[in-house]
Amino acid sequence: MINALLKAACLAVYVLAAAKLAGLLPEDSFNRTPLVAAVLLGLHALELLFAFKHVRRYKGPIAVSVLLTLLFGVLHWKPLADAHRNRVEQP
Repeated sequence: MINALLKAACLAVYVLAAAKLAGLLPEDSFNRTPLVAAVLLGLHALELLFAFKHVRRYKGPIAVSVLLTLLFGVLHWKPLADAHRNRVEQP
């Protein structure tokens, strides 16, 4: 449940930033949202470099997993890593 809420928050930041950059929001509102979105994307890109071995474990196409990691970061790859660890630990 928390994971879904955090993913929704990430998407909200991206949508608000895109709307702000497209001029769909008033000029005096959400001024820092594009910066917050850029920082999130940058941090998630760094995560992608360090967690690529977990990102590869996604059952779909690698491009989709990379996109999901760029959008959601640890919210995407950590469950993949946990599932793999659980499979390895069980006999």
